[in-house]
Amino acid sequence: MSDTKDTDGNKLVPPAGNRLSLKRTIDIGRVKQSFSHGRSKSVVVEKKRKRIVMPHGGAAVEKPQEKVAETARQVEKPVAKAAAKAAPKAEKSALRNLTQSEMAARALALEGARKRDIEDRARAIEEEKSSAERAAREEEERIEREARQAEEAKKAEEAARIAAEEAARQAEEAARSQKTETPPKKSEPEKAAAEPVRKKKLRPETKGPGRKTGSERRRGKLTISNALDDSPRQRSMASIRRQRRKARQTETAEARSKLAREIVIPEAITIQELANRMAERAVDVIKILMSQGQMMKINDLIDADTAQIIAEEMGHHVKRVSEADVEEGLHAEDDAEEDMIPRAPVVTVMGHVDHGKTSLLDALRSTNVVAGEAGGITQHIGAYQIKMESGAGITFLDTPGHAAFTAMRARGAKATDIVVLVVAADDGVMPQTIEAINHAKAAEAPIIVAINKIDKPDADPSRVRNELLQNDIFVESMGGDILEVEVSAIRKTNLDKLEEAILLQAEVLELKANPNRLAEGSVVEAKLDKGRGPVATVLVQRGTLEPGDIIVAGSEWGKVRALLDDQGRHVDAAGPSVPVEVLGLNGTPEAGDMFATVESESRAREIAQYRRRKRRDMQVAGAGRTSLEQMMNQLSDAGKKELPILIKSDVQGSMEAINSAIDKLGTGEVTGRIVHSGVGGITESDVTLAKASNAVIIGFNVRANAQAREAAKREGIEIRYYAVIYNLIDDVKAAMSGLLEPTLRETFLGNAEILEVFNVSKVGKVAGCRATDGLIRRGAHVRLIRDDVVIHEGTLSTLKRFKDEVKEVNAGQECGMAFENYQDLKAGDVIECFEVETIERTL
Repeated sequence: MSDTKDTDGNKLVPPAGNRLSLKRTIDIGRVKQSFSHGRSKSVVVEKKRKRIVMPHGGAAVEKPQEKVAETARQVEKPVAKAAAKAAPKAEKSALRNLTQSEMAARALALEGARKRDIEDRARAIEEEKSSAERAAREEEERIEREARQAEEAKKAEEAARIAAEEAARQAEEAARSQKTETPPKKSEPEKAAAEPVRKKKLRPETKGPGRKTGSERRRGKLTISNALDDSPRQRSMASIRRQRRKARQTETAEARSKLAREIVIPEAITIQELANRMAERAVDVIKILMSQGQMMKINDLIDADTAQIIAEEMGHHVKRVSEADVEEGLHAEDDAEEDMIPRAPVVTVMGHVDHGKTSLLDALRSTNVVAGEAGGITQHIGAYQIKMESGAGITFLDTPGHAAFTAMRARGAKATDIVVLVVAADDGVMPQTIEAINHAKAAEAPIIVAINKIDKPDADPSRVRNELLQNDIFVESMGGDILEVEVSAIRKTNLDKLEEAILLQAEVLELKANPNRLAEGSVVEAKLDKGRGPVATVLVQRGTLEPGDIIVAGSEWGKVRALLDDQGRHVDAAGPSVPVEVLGLNGTPEAGDMFATVESESRAREIAQYRRRKRRDMQVAGAGRTSLEQMMNQLSDAGKKELPILIKSDVQGSMEAINSAIDKLGTGEVTGRIVHSGVGGITESDVTLAKASNAVIIGFNVRANAQAREAAKREGIEIRYYAVIYNLIDDVKAAMSGLLEPTLRETFLGNAEILEVFNVSKVGKVAGCRATDGLIRRGAHVRLIRDDVVIHEGTLSTLKRFKDEVKEVNAGQECGMAFENYQDLKAGDVIECFEVETIERTL
C-alpha cells in the first residue's frame, strides 16, 4: 500500500488543519423494492465505511465508530434472527419474479438497510445517555448554587436580627437614660439612622407559618428537586396577606362598640324587614333560624315571638306592637261619678209572635206602626223615645217575635236596661216567650211582665202566672220580686201603671251617663236607602252625637250629615239613651256593631281598614284550616243536593234572620246554599251572579230596578218578592223538598206457582202457572223465586188465560206467563207479583 492510497484504492487527501481524511467515505446506490399486487419502489442506499487512524506509536485507538460497531454487533443478533425467520417466506414469494442481478441488488440493499438501522439505534442510545448525564450534572450544580445562596441569606438574616436586637437594646438604654437627664438633640443623619431601628423594633422579624426566604420567594418554577422534596407544602404570600387582613378586620369590628337599637316588631314581619330594622345582614338572621332548626328564606314571614328572640340574641331592644293598637283609646274608660247625670231607661219589648208587642207600643206612643208592617207582624227592630206627662223619657226597642229573629232579640236584650215581657192572656207562655226570658237572663236585665189582651173573653191571667212560674219567673202577686201589669193595648187599659213600673225599676237601677264627651253606642239596625244611601239606626249610650262628627261603626266610617228621630224630624244632637238615624256613612254596618266618635278622618279610615282586613283574614283562615271533623263533614256533604239562593233585604237584621232560617231548613240530603246576601235593591250585578251560580233571587221588601228586570228576563232568572218572612220560608222549604228523592213503596199483589214450562215459537219460554193467592196483574213488577231465593226481578210481557190476553188472574186460576228478556224458567218456581208506588217527600 502506498502513502497516497488506502487499501480500497481511495486517494488520501490532506485535510485542513493537518488532519487526514477520506475523500469519499459513503457509497450511494439505488435499490428497487417490489411489493405485493405488482407495486415497486426505488430506494436510495448509503453505505458508510469505518475509518481507522493509527497514531505515531503504532497502537490503535478506539474511535466512536468502533464503539458504535460494537453496539451494532450486540443489536445485530436479534435482528439477524428475525430476518432469518422471515427470509424463507420472503424468498418463496419474491424470488419467483426476480432475476439473478435483481436478487443480488436486493440482498445488497437489505444488508445496507439493516446495518444503518443498527447504527441509528446505537447512536440514539448513546445520545440519550449523554443527555441524561449532562442534565444530572447541571441539576447538581444548581442545587449546590441554591444551597450556597440560602446559606448566605440565612447568615444575612441572622446578622440583621442581631443588629436589630443590639439597636433595640441601645434604644432601651437611651430611653432609661432620658428619665435622669435631658437627651441631646440628634442631628439629621442620626435621626435617619435611628428610624430603621424603630421600625424594626415595632415590627420584629417573625417567621410565620409557611414564610419563605428571599431566595425561595424568587424561585418560581418547579424543579425535580422541589418535586421530590418531602417537606410540607408552604403557604403563599398572598394567603398570608389575606389572613392578616382578615385578622385586622376582626379586631377592628370587635373593638368598635356595637350599636343597640330599639326594634319595633309587629305581629308578623319578614326576615328582610327585620334585618333592615336591626341594621344587620339578613344572612345572619337566617343563620340564627337555621341553628334553631328552621329553614327559611329571606322573604318568609316569622311571628313576633321568633323575631323578638332573634333581635335580643343580636343585642337589640324589642318593642312589641300590634295592629290592634290602632283601636287603643277608641272606647274610653269609665267616666267619673261627678260627670254623670241621670238618663232615660232603655226598654226592650219582647214576647211571642202576635202577642201585641207593637200594638202596646203604638198605644203608648199614640201611633199605628202595626198597620205599616206586612202581615201585621214586626219584622224589623224599631227604636222609639216616649215623653211622659211628668217630662221623663223612656226609650223603647221593639223586637220581632218570630223564631227567625233570634239574633235580633239577643241584640235588643244586650243594649237594654229593662225587658218588658209581653204575654197574651189567652195564649199563655209560648216558645218565643221562653226564648225571650233566656235572653233577658243572659243580659242580666230586670224583667217586667205585661199580661196583654185581658179584654178578650177567654183571657186567663192566672194561667199565665202559673206558666211563668214554671220558667222561674216569680211575679209579685205570687210572692216574687218581678213586677207584673195587666194591660190591654186595644182599650189602652193600665198603660199608666206600666209606665210607672218602668220608671220605678229605672229609679232602682240609678241609670246615669256622661253627656259631655265623645259619643259611643251601638247600631240597632242598618239599611241601604235609595235616596239617602246607608242609614244606620243607632242608640247613643254615652256622650253626645252631633252632625259633623266622624264616627266608626264596625268596619264602616263616615261623617255624620244628618240626625233623624223616630218621627223623621231632624235633630241637632243626640244624648245618652236617644235613638236616632245617622246619615253619612260610607257603607252599611252590621246590626249589633258598636260605634264611636273619633277626632280625625285619617284615624277613622285606619280603624275601618284594620277591621275590614281582620275580618277578611279570619274568613280566609277559616276556609284554609281544615280539621278532621270538617273533612268528614265535607265528605258527607259531597252527595248533598243544593238549592242556590241569592237574597236581598231591606235591612241588615231581616237579612240575618232569613239566612239563619234557610240554614236551619237543611237536612242530610238537601241544603240551601246562600250565594250572596246583602242590603238594598236588586241590581244587574245580582242577576249576573245568579246566572253564573244558577241561583234564584229572593227580594225581601225590596224591588229590582229596570236594568235588573230586563237582564233577568233575558237570562231566564227567576226573581221572587216577599213581604212576610213566613211565606218566604215556606216557599224555600217547598223548593228544597222538590230536590229530595221520592220514596218507593211496594204493594204485594199475589203469588203464582209454575206447573210446567212450554217453548213457544216467536215468544220463547212460557210458564204454565196457577195463582195460589192474591192476584196476578199484567204490567206489574214480578220476582222469580227458586228455593226461597230471588233470582230475577222484572216485569211480565204476557199474561194469558187459555188463549186470551187478560189483565189479571185471581187466586185458584191457571194462566200462562212470560217474562221480558228472561227465559230461565223451571217447574216449581214461585212468581211473586207486586206494584211500586212513588211517594213525594217533604222536609
